[in-house]
Amino acid sequence: MSQVDLVHDLVLLVRSGHQLLHLDTGEEERVSALLLHVADRLDHPLFTWTRVQGISRVGLPGAVYDTDNPSKAFQHVAASDQAGLYHFKDLAPHLEQDAVLAAHVKEAAEKLRSVGGAILVTGPSVSFPDSVDPMVTVVTIPGPTPEEYIDLLSQIIRDMTKRQHVEMAITNDEIKLLVRHLAGLTLMESKKILTKAIIEDGRLAVEDIRHVIEAKIAIVERDGLLEYYPVESTLTDIADLRSLKAWLAKRKAVVTQPERAEEFGLSFPRGLLLLGVPGCGKSLCAKAVAAEWQMPLLKLDPSNLYNKYIGESERNFKRAMRTAEQIAPVVLWIDELEKAFAAGGSEDGGVSQRILGSFLTWMQDRTGDVFVVATANDISR
Repeated sequence: MSQVDLVHDLVLLVRSGHQLLHLDTGEEERVSALLLHVADRLDHPLFTWTRVQGISRVGLPGAVYDTDNPSKAFQHVAASDQAGLYHFKDLAPHLEQDAVLAAHVKEAAEKLRSVGGAILVTGPSVSFPDSVDPMVTVVTIPGPTPEEYIDLLSQIIRDMTKRQHVEMAITNDEIKLLVRHLAGLTLMESKKILTKAIIEDGRLAVEDIRHVIEAKIAIVERDGLLEYYPVESTLTDIADLRSLKAWLAKRKAVVTQPERAEEFGLSFPRGLLLLGVPGCGKSLCAKAVAAEWQMPLLKLDPSNLYNKYIGESERNFKRAMRTAEQIAPVVLWIDELEKAFAAGGSEDGGVSQRILGSFLTWMQDRTGDVFVVATANDISR
């Protein structure tokens, strides 16, 4: 979705009476820039709230006295007779702890229904109190578009060129590949990575993709649900399996040149299932696929998913898949699939069956470039 589409959708929501919006994203700066366009289209003043400053009007100095307290901030919104957009940052911890705050949020949202405007709360996975939740409209802000990454790269190069000589040792096709690897990272994260890569040797080259991959590996390790495997084995280490090698070779161009593949109507390949007795080289093949396609290799260990608390295992699985899509393009290795998602049986209260259902749904609907390599010893399971 482009920025123009997002602005249009947010303007439409505010005009149609959605006075309490949750913008599901961690990119505060990007949302702030987006809301400037929304406020301009609506001809409303834009205010921001932070725990340090309280409420302040964008473009004007100073802040409203004593509004650093969230309850008093919402009381101020409810007392205003002026239409406006109120962007609340870092509000999630207060919503979880302060029951009285919910009443003030509800009152402020109802007041804006009559005078115009909206309250916009940003942050990933914000939980609203039960009394307020029915009023909330969730808007998931998608990650940056390829055009935004390219604009960011151009801006970085312009800024860096003012301070030092920058050698552009990268072609247009390689820039597209770099941008594709940046997908899933915020603009701020991308800026830090690209700036570091250029400062390191005074040049931008296709080899700098490794900096992007290293940053994504750090995200995986921080989450703890997926494991990163260094790619060491190649297809030349595997004897025979000519059909598999031919299948992978035929699709390599689709993976490495996605722009050209789209011109021919070819989509990113979904995955494969390797069946065989233990020790025949299935895991080696999974590692070799990542090496052949020059993509990071992540392993899903089911033992990291399961949790004793009700609903946590399913949430862990969804987080793991969301992380995999964030790291994309990537090879996701699921070893011994039949043990990961047991078919049949109610020993675990049906948790594994529910996760299997979520896995199949994700396989069908996923949008990220995640190539699944699953291995199995027993196809009947």
